[in-house]
Parts: sequence; C-alpha cells; structure tokens
Amino acid sequence: MTAKILSLNVNGRDETILCDGLTTLQEVLRDQLGLLTSVKDGCTQGGCGSCSVLVDGELWLSCLAPVAALAGRAVMTLEGLKQSAGIAAIQQSFIDNSAAQCGFCTPGMILTVKALLDANPEPSHDEILEALSGNLCRCTGYLPIVEAVKDAAARLSGGADAARASEGREG
Repeated sequence: MTAKILSLNVNGRDETILCDGLTTLQEVLRDQLGLLTSVKDGCTQGGCGSCSVLVDGELWLSCLAPVAALAGRAVMTLEGLKQSAGIAAIQQSFIDNSAAQCGFCTPGMILTVKALLDANPEPSHDEILEALSGNLCRCTGYLPIVEAVKDAAARLSGGADAARASEGREG
C-alpha cells in the first residue's frame, strides 16, 4: 500500500503525518506523536474506550479511526485540553469521588465525560450509563465514575451539589 502525507491538527498543533490506508489514528498518536500517556492501547478493537479522543469535539475511538479519513480535522487528547473550568471540574470530581483507581481508563473516561457534558450539561443517571457504556473500567465498579459525572455536572451548573463539592470531602 502506498504511503501518503496528510495534515492533521492535534491538540492545537498542525502535524504532518505519514500514513497508508490502514494506519489508525491511535497508531499515529502513539507511535508518531508519542502521546502514550492518554491514548491507551487497551484492545485495538473498539471495545474498551481507553483510546478515546475528541475529533472536532465528537468522541471517537482512535483504534478504529483510519487516519487517512481525518485529514484537516482537529483531534484533541487529554494532553490538549486546556485547564478550563470544565475539564478542571471533571478532573476534580474524579479525584473527589475516587473514580480513578489504576488510571488506565481515566483519560478515555474523562474525554467521554467531557463530550457528554458538552452535549448534555444535566444528564440523567441512565444517560450517564449510556455515555460510559463504551468505556471499560476494571477497578471501580463504575459507581464512583457515575458519581463523579453527577458531581462534575453539578459543579459546572453551579447547583447545590457544587457548593458541597467545593468544600472538599474527607476520607
């Protein structure tokens, strides 16, 4: 297969990528751009969500995305998210609710939650479960993650739970 060069914006930087028709976005992000911290290689089959990224603000599984189809698009990994109130609230909610255990699934989970809360700032319990259904976590049992999503939504909306969350939690 013939290799070609294409341009892609990754985390706000224009990148020139060498790929063929079979090269996945995950391979480019990890192998060519060295984004090993947040773009995990959990299954390479689209079953675990650990490679989740945002493409033009939409959640994608990078292990299934042919990079050749993404020319000129904007890709955002966890490293590229600015420390906005939104991402900081999500991260703090994960910490406060013990939603990050080993940390392997956490980057994909946080990007999933960001995509969910950007589209739906006040998701129901069932909507949270649906959004998280593509992300596997072997450590938490999901309850802390669901609670973290609810907490982040409350923080971002400035609701009553936000005041409680900003006071901090002990033990």
